[in-house]
Amino acid sequence: MSNQVPSEFIDLASKLADAAGEIIRPLYRKKIEIVSKDDLSPVTIADQNAEMAMRKIIEAHYPEHGIYGEEHGQVRTDAEYVWVLDPIDGTHSFISGAPTFATLIGLTRNGKPVMGVIDQPISGERWVGANGETTFNGTKIQTNADITDVQTASLFSYGIELFKSVKGPQYQKLTETVRRIRFGYDSYAYALLSQGFVDIVADADMKPFDYCALVPVVENAGGQISDWDGNPLTLTNPGYVLATGNSALHEATLDVLKS
Repeated sequence: MSNQVPSEFIDLASKLADAAGEIIRPLYRKKIEIVSKDDLSPVTIADQNAEMAMRKIIEAHYPEHGIYGEEHGQVRTDAEYVWVLDPIDGTHSFISGAPTFATLIGLTRNGKPVMGVIDQPISGERWVGANGETTFNGTKIQTNADITDVQTASLFSYGIELFKSVKGPQYQKLTETVRRIRFGYDSYAYALLSQGFVDIVADADMKPFDYCALVPVVENAGGQISDWDGNPLTLTNPGYVLATGNSALHEATLDVLKS
């Protein structure tokens, strides 16, 4: 079965990103209420309203499609096509005034991510991955194919919480192997990887709305993304995520994590 994404779906994804951005931008670096969810992660009216705006557009255009959102739940997730939405990935960054958060819009077909959008509404940066290519603001981009040795690679991760995770010892070994490390970039790190500026991104506790948009952006730019055991990421296997700029580096990084 072909996973070619119809152009009208790609166009709709851009409309979703535009709609979310119109809500998010006026609230950026403003004093707004911050609420803690059950898992103690923060949420704001910007998250909630941006997702609701995107959901309304999807329902108006494709009521038969499923929706899997971070803030307003799931509907029709057994549908052939499911839109996976994270209105503000990196809410900690957003409420801190740091422009490293992003709106994530993924589309899965039979559970497999086939299209992804990473949109930074403050800087006006948009990465779109589908149908064999990833673009940055309309220009085709590629990952770095030259870095294949973990010892010469850069590693980006969400935060130092990874050291305390179940796979903390494996992550510790990876940090001791790479050339340099940076923390706190959220999904923005995956966008930079797709442009060849970052070599490895490793994260934990990722949900489908955290990674479904990232998969097509990374893969269509020439990179590789999986869980830490090398398994493909689908709508139903959240957890540890590893992205690299090329397949050789991916295998080498998996070897470090498994050793």
